[in-house]
Amino acid sequence: MLNNWVVMPTCLPLVVRRCHTCASERFRANGKFRVNAHHKLIDAWLLVLCTSCGETARLTVLERVNVRSIRPELLDRLHSNDLGLTAELLQGPVMQRRNRIALDWDNAWRLDTGGSDHLGREAIDVRVRFAGRIPVRPVRLIAEGCGLSRAEAERLITEGKLVSAVRQNGKLSGDFTFTLKR
Repeated sequence: MLNNWVVMPTCLPLVVRRCHTCASERFRANGKFRVNAHHKLIDAWLLVLCTSCGETARLTVLERVNVRSIRPELLDRLHSNDLGLTAELLQGPVMQRRNRIALDWDNAWRLDTGGSDHLGREAIDVRVRFAGRIPVRPVRLIAEGCGLSRAEAERLITEGKLVSAVRQNGKLSGDFTFTLKR
């Protein structure tokens, strides 16, 4: 029987970027946008706050874009400070590259295993699905979901009792499956 696990975000991740005021490297996104129009051109920024000093920084969402080329629902979401839009934009590689930021997902996700009925079985097949682009090491997910230490999970990998088509030690943000035989 195939078990389904889901890696779900619990909150917005921290933004990794240097603060110009206090040299801290973490910002918290609060879902606020700033939209500014210049005749027919529009700029939009996502506002983030430094976790140390509270200084506000702007992450560019739109820059000198013609108002008619923007979908009306996107503009409405920007004006209403949509938290879902904040999550979508932060996870987008274009936004990360344009603003030279990275995301810190520590303590911002959880693993839903659907219960603990799989813990006592000899062999389990599991499909892990990611609800967002959250980079996590598969060995960490497997250890947490099966109630093992990471060292014990890595020992099972070397013994061939934990098998997966993906590399378990590198970070991954896409769906994968694995089989554990005890």
